[in-house]
Amino acid sequence: MTSPYRDDLQLDARPAPASNRGDADGVGDTLDARRSTLDAGDARFARPLGRIVATERKPNTAFEFHFWTSLDSPVGVGTIVRVQGTVPVEGQLPQVYGVVTEGFAYTDVQTPLHDVLGYDGAPGGESWHRTERAEIRLYTAAVLRQVPEEPLQPVPMGEVFLADDADVAVALRMDGYLKDGARTAVPVGVYRAGGMESPIYLDADFLVGPEAAHLNISGVSGLATKTSAVEWLLASLFAHFPEEKGSVAAICFNVKGPDLLFLDQPGKLDEQDLALYERMGVPATPFDRVRYFAPYSAKGYALATLRSHEALQHNVAPLQWGLAEVLQFAEVLLNKDDVDAKADALIDFIKERVIAKTFTDPLLKRPYQVTTFAELEEWFRDLLVAIEGKGGGETWRTHHVATIRKVRNRLTNIALRCQGLVTDGTSTSDLPWGTFEDRAVYVVDVANLEEDAQDLIFARVVSKLREHLERRDLGVKHVVVFVDELNKYAPGDGPDTYVRKMLLDIAERGRYLGLVLFGAQQFRSQVHRRVVGNSGTSLYGRMDADELATPGYAVLSPAVKTKLATLAKGQLMVRHPHFTQPVFVRFPRPAVMTGREGVERFPQAVEPTLDAAVTRALRALDPSISLAWVQDVIGLQDERAVLAARDRTLLTRPDDVRAYFAAQFRGVVAPRVVASPAAAAPPLRAVPADDPYGF
Repeated sequence: MTSPYRDDLQLDARPAPASNRGDADGVGDTLDARRSTLDAGDARFARPLGRIVATERKPNTAFEFHFWTSLDSPVGVGTIVRVQGTVPVEGQLPQVYGVVTEGFAYTDVQTPLHDVLGYDGAPGGESWHRTERAEIRLYTAAVLRQVPEEPLQPVPMGEVFLADDADVAVALRMDGYLKDGARTAVPVGVYRAGGMESPIYLDADFLVGPEAAHLNISGVSGLATKTSAVEWLLASLFAHFPEEKGSVAAICFNVKGPDLLFLDQPGKLDEQDLALYERMGVPATPFDRVRYFAPYSAKGYALATLRSHEALQHNVAPLQWGLAEVLQFAEVLLNKDDVDAKADALIDFIKERVIAKTFTDPLLKRPYQVTTFAELEEWFRDLLVAIEGKGGGETWRTHHVATIRKVRNRLTNIALRCQGLVTDGTSTSDLPWGTFEDRAVYVVDVANLEEDAQDLIFARVVSKLREHLERRDLGVKHVVVFVDELNKYAPGDGPDTYVRKMLLDIAERGRYLGLVLFGAQQFRSQVHRRVVGNSGTSLYGRMDADELATPGYAVLSPAVKTKLATLAKGQLMVRHPHFTQPVFVRFPRPAVMTGREGVERFPQAVEPTLDAAVTRALRALDPSISLAWVQDVIGLQDERAVLAARDRTLLTRPDDVRAYFAAQFRGVVAPRVVASPAAAAPPLRAVPADDPYGF
């Protein structure tokens, strides 16, 4: 249900001209002018719904106050109210804004026995002499803002009103970034109370930077709608991010199932969802610029992703790295307890002197220019044979032969441990570094990979993002990195992994580069404190009761905790630097297809044969290619040669796909079987004429 005066508030929901920001008198005058219009249109905001009350046992302070209401008032936990003072302070009537954090109800009964007697001892058997008890509703509210802000005094006596759209904007200090000339407001949802809806906005300067950055969302699995909230917020950010702040893109790591694999497909929205999209000015459409990346499976025939339906292959590309791309991050895959300082020194020597350079040594048979893992293995083999052949030698350029053998074993084993992601050949496929598009989403699917391959992808992608943003040659100015399951990738305890280092680096220094982390997890208390502590904005979906019992939630009242534990899907509690207290909002369903619906509508393709896999891959470049043509071309070729030719074709994307693919193979002549002459039968042994036995 929307507010009946919504049309009157299209400008009023973005209050206060520039001259009034931070000016107590200006804010008060602007509010009074707006409220005269609102009150004429809706009596809910014209009449008070309660009054401030203060006792010696429960006094009001500058940060908390109490008020009572009638039994039928629309006040509940999370409701925003306005207190109108009656005694001027420095010539101005004070106005105080607060959010309800606790509620109480009681009567004048001193003991439960008095109530039992009033009902003649039976709940349904009261007589017509039943005593009518006086009942009170008492609420406690936390102060959001005081106008004027100085001097900071206890909340005065006065009437309490239900906050309207203008009040909500001032109470949450959104008026500073909703005014003309400071359009950095990004809708996060709507606040509902008393039959009205009021959009709640985040400040892009504190969401994407440079003032503050990063977002963290917590909630139980399946009920907190963490992924849906991030999808909605990305759509809102793309729609409202101001052009003068530059371009923005997102990289999402799909770490479980098909959650993020159908962002370009429309989802199901009802009328309420569509109304919310219209209310907050966000197009109710899926993302129009989405690209997917996934490594190959172990066989190398198809990509290791659930987005394998032939109808969805137009924007899916392989993620495949070679020696040069992987060796820089070899420490991600190497065991620190196994690889010591000596091994690190040899690895650094190989990186700087051997890889992609012409390397010569008197011991080696020939000069080497190593570019692949196969060539690295050949270099190691030649080196070790030469060392052993020189007679009793145990070192080479200060490196012991045992260290050389250990490093050889660890490095050449990487391609085997990360099959599908790491290739032995020279054909590689990567994200479009340097050509990122504005308002585009790049999804890297790591859900079906082993932990080693996942760690390698996280480390390299984040490092490359940082390098390009430092050089300002990525293609966009800001990048949002979404990582789910932070309990796994950035835990508060356990070993200090390379991935956790990367996430900590983003959280602590990323905002200066335009690198923003959107993280999600089930248990916020078990994520590294520096990751969640550096998140300027925090969202909370439905929470587990055990999680709410941890010390990190001690600042919340029991009523707020109870509400968090029972939130419905589509509801969030929001904490933002401008909000002095958390606020509950509702957001619409994302306008994209859910993962569960996607796998039902676009079922995963079966594991193809080699010729079928090549045909499917090449059809993404040339739809006229047929299976029969591919079978004719690769019929006599080795499997590795066929896969290498496919990878080179996909990387080059030639105009004439058929000619380029066929040219990757050397001419192979079918062997001709020549009939060999029949071997002469050995002569029978002659029987001697004088053999008396006749043998």
